[in-house]
Amino acid sequence: MTLLAYTDGASRGNPGESGIGFLLRDNNGDTIFSACGYIGESTNNSAEYEALLRCLEKAAALGCTKLIAHSDSELMVRQLRGEYRVKDKKLQKYFKKVQTVLAVAPFTFEIKHIARALNRDADVLANEGVDRKQPLVLKS
Repeated sequence: MTLLAYTDGASRGNPGESGIGFLLRDNNGDTIFSACGYIGESTNNSAEYEALLRCLEKAAALGCTKLIAHSDSELMVRQLRGEYRVKDKKLQKYFKKVQTVLAVAPFTFEIKHIARALNRDADVLANEGVDRKQPLVLKS
């Protein structure tokens, strides 16, 4: 089963109060799962990675065989594609964790950079995570 993922992280301050949001859609564009959550004080880049990690976990749990992830974080996408080096120590830890998860994931993985306007649904969820101040909340 191929799933399309949309992930986002929000940070009010940078660092500041942060939230994550992601949704998974089927090939027809129907949302089959969405979630938001509060992750405490963080940077926007850390929140982006955290959102992707949670999304990877859920995709595996749903039996996904191919995951095409979309993010408006040019930095994270280019780092994961090997186009940018990961210089920040904290982001290096996130990067390694993503690589570890992908090494044993039951799906093939592709990540694409998209414009912020095309990632609106994930952005709304990430900001809802900050507003709710609750750990990951299942939306559907």
